[in-house]
Order: sequence, then C-alpha cells, then structure tokens
Amino acid sequence: MMAGMTASPLARVPRAVLAVTVCACLAAVLAGCSTPAPEPPAAMTATPTAAPSVPSATAGSNTATSPAPSTPTSSPTPTAAPPFIARVQWVRGSGGRSLHIVPTASGRSAQGAADDDEAWSEVLRLAPDADQPGMRAQFDCHWTFARLVQPDKASWNIEPWRPVVSESQMVDARCNPGGPESAEG
Repeated sequence: MMAGMTASPLARVPRAVLAVTVCACLAAVLAGCSTPAPEPPAAMTATPTAAPSVPSATAGSNTATSPAPSTPTSSPTPTAAPPFIARVQWVRGSGGRSLHIVPTASGRSAQGAADDDEAWSEVLRLAPDADQPGMRAQFDCHWTFARLVQPDKASWNIEPWRPVVSESQMVDARCNPGGPESAEG
C-alpha cells in the first residue's frame, strides 16, 4: 500500500457525496419498505420566528445570521452535541454475539463531519471489545442509513461474526452482511 492511502478508496470521497449516492442505492433496495421517507430537518424547512434585536454591550459576540440565539440555522455546522451513544449491551442472538447500540437523541440527529468518529469512540469506551474486524463498517452503515430509514429503531445491532465486506456489499446487505439480524429489531 502506498504511503498516505487509506484502507477504503471511498474515504477520499466527501461524506455528503457518498451519503447521497449510497442513499439513492439504499432507497432502491428498500423500495418495498413501508417506512415513510424522512422529513428534512426542521432547521431547513421552518421559518424562524422574528426575534427583535436587542442591542447590548456584548452584541459583537452574537452571529449576524442568527435570528435568535436558540434558533437553529440551515448552516451545515453540527447542531447536535455528544454524547451520541446512550448505552451498549452485548447479547446472545441466534447467530452469535450481538452488540446493541442505543443512540441518544443527539446521536439520531447529528450531522457534523466528525460526529461518526466521536460516536464510534463512545461505543469503544463503553465496549472496548467491539474493536473487531468489520464492526466499525457495520456501525458506519447504521450511522449513515439506519438513522434515515428507521430513525426510531430501538438499537443498532452489529456483530463480530459477520464477514468483512466492501461498502457496496454492506449497503446491499442493509448493514447486515452474512444474513439478517440475529436478534431483536
């Protein structure tokens, strides 16, 4: 492997481009699902209520584009803050061990460029033995797609017994390469 290259050739593709491309593929795969399409975030569709500007000695510290300090904007900056993972639990399923990952509300809505890395770090702090081949790829697939397809899914389940596959195979398998989920949901 040449110096400076990453393990995945898609790692150099901007996440937004990759997410849109894979979402389109996943949508085609899941066309038979009864889950309604996710609505755009409220920050992108809601018209903020007018808030009067109140001059103060610290007015320079407020951003000029924000109508009110607590109103989210349509900016691509992350609006969710860690923690992204509420808890994890190893369970025994029909196929073997499964790590159930329960995201927080912030984890379900986070959009920041490095939020997935932070969320995976939280998983590893809670379950250090999750650092096994293929587990991060399964987590990334759930982080990218389960939040869109099933935003209220109780847990994201990843298993160390699943085969390590390419990103396209992971999406084709709905984040479960090697067979369907072995445990609940």
